[in-house]
Amino acid sequence: MRATSTAFKENATQALADARLQKALVFTRPAFPTRRAAAVAQLPEFEQLRDIARDIKDHTLANLDFYLESWADKVERSGGQVHWCSTPDDARAAVLAICQRVGARTVTKGKSMISEELAINEHLEQHGITPVETDLGEYILQLRKEPPSHIIAPAFHLNREDWEQSFRASHTDLPPDRVFADRRDLLAEARAELRARFLAADVGITGANFLIAETGSSVIVTNEGNGDLTQTLPRVHIVLASLEKVVPTLEDACTLLRLLARSASGQDMSVYTTFSTGTRRPGELDGPDEYHVVLIDNGRSNMLGSPFQPMLRCIRCAACLNHCPVYFTVGGHSYGWVYPGPMGAVLTPSLIGVDQAGHLPNASTFCGKCESVCPVKIPLPDLMRHWREREFERHLPSLTTRAGLGVWGWFARRPMAYRLLTRAAAWGLARLGRRRGRLSSLPLAGGWTGGRDLPAPEGDTFFARYARARRAGPI
Repeated sequence: MRATSTAFKENATQALADARLQKALVFTRPAFPTRRAAAVAQLPEFEQLRDIARDIKDHTLANLDFYLESWADKVERSGGQVHWCSTPDDARAAVLAICQRVGARTVTKGKSMISEELAINEHLEQHGITPVETDLGEYILQLRKEPPSHIIAPAFHLNREDWEQSFRASHTDLPPDRVFADRRDLLAEARAELRARFLAADVGITGANFLIAETGSSVIVTNEGNGDLTQTLPRVHIVLASLEKVVPTLEDACTLLRLLARSASGQDMSVYTTFSTGTRRPGELDGPDEYHVVLIDNGRSNMLGSPFQPMLRCIRCAACLNHCPVYFTVGGHSYGWVYPGPMGAVLTPSLIGVDQAGHLPNASTFCGKCESVCPVKIPLPDLMRHWREREFERHLPSLTTRAGLGVWGWFARRPMAYRLLTRAAAWGLARLGRRRGRLSSLPLAGGWTGGRDLPAPEGDTFFARYARARRAGPI
């Protein structure tokens, strides 16, 4: 997937003017937070589980080499094969080599963000192999030739009329006057279209929510069952996974699963939780003849031991996206690459560079909601702040931005001058806005006043009020 993160500001401007997108965002905005809150309220030990999950991930990352070797050994003992890939090119080559060796013409795919990161679909198509997305959201995005806008609800940005329009344009063998009475009609049509694809596929590709070192298993969670059909019907099953997905034991995986669905969609558990361990054994009725895991680094090992290591705890629940005011204002495509929202604002610069994605850590109000809902307690605002600092150190922000921060920094290091300046500014702005109580335009603040009024100060600063309150007595 080609990154356009450098154009975040332009992307966001277009998103704000997109009436269809704004309609979809307004309609769906309250759903995920409401469901998550209800699910968390029914589990008294939820906060304790967050601490345990954080510790599981931290322990695993501190001993990642040991657990990866243990997991790979179990995979090979169960008849599978691990392909260690440092770069996206390595991973794409490994997948293509497997498909070409078995003569694959059609590949079914479960939902996988790592496959988006690797641009697997485009690579297979360039070599005459047809990939078919089987997740309902991913399926319509493939019809529309669009990337996902959300990591668990990929078609989050579409309205029902967009679905109907795309189905009518793509499923031309069906009656053009058919009626879509409700969403179940859309689901039934997609299911009918995909059934033959499942049966014809030579290879199935899935992602992995977890890799279990104790057993060599891969775990996927879905709500549609397409993942099961993808990995059990074809002769060959390929798992795409990044190296931080490994966890030590089945018990650890189950602990994380108790947090995942509640944080993601407000469910106690996803409808399907599927464990795959190696190839089909004698006497078994389903399962693949070949089981491959393409394990991808793509810059993640560079995060180990760095300030950004906590980002590798992420279990891709999207809770941070679902509670982010910026994400719900501009949508996922504005972020310009695979991972949107607060987690993308940290992970994307780590994987493609702060020079390409430096705008993303700045696209935050720092309200802290993302950290407060993260099931593994990733300090996302702190990590975004680290990226802002690195961006500034490399002189990547504009000259105007750097000069403004330099002036602010000079005053911030001189408290007396800072307080005199802020008092003067508060007094002056209060005088300017005294008639209406707000300012509709202001020099150097056009980015704010261009779209909204600025409330006028009441003529005093916090420091001045605090000092008066202390003089008046204990606070």
